[in-house]
Amino acid sequence: MKAIELTAASLSAFRRTELPEPKAARGEVLVRLRAATLNFLDVAIATGQFPAAGFPMVPVADGAGEIAALGEGVSGWTIGERVIPHFMPNWQGGAITPRNVAALRGVNLPGSLAEYAAVPATSLVALPAHLDFVQGAALPIAATTAWNAVRSAPLRPGAVVLLLGTGGVSIFALQFAKAHGATVILASSSDDKLERARQLGADHLINYRATPAWDEEVLKLTDGRGADLVVETVGAASIARSLNAAAVGGTVFTVGFVTGTAAPIDLLPVIVKALRIVGNNTGSVADLAEAARAIAAHRIVPVIDRIFDIDDAAAAYAELSAGGRHFGKLAIAH
Repeated sequence: MKAIELTAASLSAFRRTELPEPKAARGEVLVRLRAATLNFLDVAIATGQFPAAGFPMVPVADGAGEIAALGEGVSGWTIGERVIPHFMPNWQGGAITPRNVAALRGVNLPGSLAEYAAVPATSLVALPAHLDFVQGAALPIAATTAWNAVRSAPLRPGAVVLLLGTGGVSIFALQFAKAHGATVILASSSDDKLERARQLGADHLINYRATPAWDEEVLKLTDGRGADLVVETVGAASIARSLNAAAVGGTVFTVGFVTGTAAPIDLLPVIVKALRIVGNNTGSVADLAEAARAIAAHRIVPVIDRIFDIDDAAAAYAELSAGGRHFGKLAIAH
């Protein structure tokens, strides 16, 4: 089968190759992959910021396709069904454990830049009927993370959600938050992106380059109350302002580290406001299934900024690693 391999921790180390087509073992399903989408995790692996099992490897955690064959003992699925394989195949549901997150597609298991992948049948989620393969490939990490973010706080109509940037998690969180009836404040450095976010339902927009003290602007917009939920997708450069922007009893849901992971923070606002700081490592197959059901029920369409051909995978990685240029997700079509 045709595949793209990453041969070293370098954005210039991609090669097209031919690999043996995998076989579906007992309990597994062979998926004919049709599309993939990139996450910062993929760039972190390709730049040595996150350890891979070894090189060469077939990269990219997230993908979608159709069932090509069923292994022995598999029931409940049929050949031809459109599916999304979760990138943490061992995490079926429940609390996170070391075993749950030990196996990762595109990290220490073959990823989505190949024609076929053999995955446990229990790691599959049906692709919502109104989505195509590219849109479905956006769900495993970004939609699952965003879904867990909006579930981490008691979002009722009128609750305030603060989102940072316009990457995949932030845009899914915007769509989910509006489905919950929440008021959404979104911060970006681009007026064009802010306008696109407005069209998706964002209620208040902040250009953080024009307004560096964006946390104070959030407090002003909420009459001093702050945000009930802050989805912290940036990391070290923004965590202090995120804590300041959170409401008393609010939740700061931390998922991103594009500006680094080490940041000194003032514990006083955490203590005085009784904030909940919630870490997240995506979520389980059950979480992905819930996110997919919510997407189907609300007819949510994932936002795809650009689609690259599989032979242009290196260009897709370069676009994501450049930072700040895309809106939603970058996809790779097979």
